[in-house]
Amino acid sequence: MLRNIVWLFFTLVVSSTAVYAQLPDFTVMVKEQGDAVVNISTTQKASEITQKFEGQQLPEGLPPEMEELFRHFFKQPGRGFQPKDVRSLGSGFIISKNGYVLTNHHVVKDADEIIVKLKDRRQLVAKLIGSDERTDVALLKIDADDLPVVKQGSSEKLLVGEWVLAIGSPFGFEQSVTAGIVSAKGRSLPGGNYVPFIQTDVAINPGNSGGPLFNMKGEVVGVNSQIYSRSGGYMGLSFAIPMDVAMNVVKQIKTKGSVSRGWLGVQIQDVTRELAESFNMDKPYGALVAKVISASPAEKAGLKIGDVIVEFNGHKINSSGELPPIVGITNVGEKIKVKVIREGRSKTIKVVVGLLAEDVSLAAVDSAKKSFNRLGIVVINLTTEQRKQLDLPKNGVLVQSVNKGSALDAGIQKGDVILRIQNNIVRDTSNFDKILKKLPADQSIAVLIQRRGSPVFLALKIK
Repeated sequence: MLRNIVWLFFTLVVSSTAVYAQLPDFTVMVKEQGDAVVNISTTQKASEITQKFEGQQLPEGLPPEMEELFRHFFKQPGRGFQPKDVRSLGSGFIISKNGYVLTNHHVVKDADEIIVKLKDRRQLVAKLIGSDERTDVALLKIDADDLPVVKQGSSEKLLVGEWVLAIGSPFGFEQSVTAGIVSAKGRSLPGGNYVPFIQTDVAINPGNSGGPLFNMKGEVVGVNSQIYSRSGGYMGLSFAIPMDVAMNVVKQIKTKGSVSRGWLGVQIQDVTRELAESFNMDKPYGALVAKVISASPAEKAGLKIGDVIVEFNGHKINSSGELPPIVGITNVGEKIKVKVIREGRSKTIKVVVGLLAEDVSLAAVDSAKKSFNRLGIVVINLTTEQRKQLDLPKNGVLVQSVNKGSALDAGIQKGDVILRIQNNIVRDTSNFDKILKKLPADQSIAVLIQRRGSPVFLALKIK
């Protein structure tokens, strides 16, 4: 009996040791790379909006606790308002011995003063060399030489499930180290169309922004940028800008002082299972073209609404989120091949990539004459002014009301503008009714709508 207990104890010890031996040891990496990670603090002078309160009196009749709050916030012992400078904290890392520092755009945005604090406790004023809001990357320069530098790696070689480590200053706690794994690659986030984010479960909190994400070789593979959170703190979803993307921005800022991106001139969406069926595709993949912008490279090359882009310049496109980053890094003026599926057939088109300009928003819509149809919706013709606002010179009908039926099930809403049904362009309410009469029942049909200025394909079945 004693023999069996001893053997069991020995087995447990060996098993525990084996499991422990398999866990990564980050101590050497932190020791070697930690010196190149910096703390960034910024100061923004009181805005003009705040300045206008200077010298004014607090509102009369405030409860004592509210009056105390106002005095504390504006650092004013008396009853007048006193503007207060805005301060924030972030992280960064040194990428060259002569003082170039990489961080996030949002860390230094609108800052009047930027202070970089090194691990050896030196605090140096930094100059903003350039910043790019679309990728959330900023390049700083401090006046110092022979600085410790991070090792740069390639995010392209990063694998899902691989261990990664972050060093930063969450909540101002400098040189904090957290670790986890790569949860996914190529994530598309709202407002981040030109960044294929690296998703990790590394604990990232306010103050970590701009800090490095290391792989197990001690190479920086990403710049920690943002988290998904309902509480304002870490919830297991962290996102980093791939180092390849960040260094492309750095190169452009250094060489020409600004960042330019390739532009195709289409608005796209994912292909659902139902839409794939309507386009005679064997499975849903690619980026579905919902709109071709007038006079864009796409229009000049002959791309059409309803085309599904499945390959761009040799890169396979599995989802719509993969296309913008690839287009963005393509050289302006370069002639490339775009493979599309058009009406169930594969086609290759040559496109000369244009220069991405600022986004243009479209206005909303109102009403006019009515027309009833078999979908359970009421559509009306657009007025001349509405067409001008929506940049729809000829086509489309406005959905005025939606009742129970196929349209409601598909997600069509009041205020949508229906532009196309399957491969048929909708010109007006009369044309719309003629198209509907010819549509088959119990079959997926692609409907292109415009909602709040953005085109979207929906799939519906007429019962």
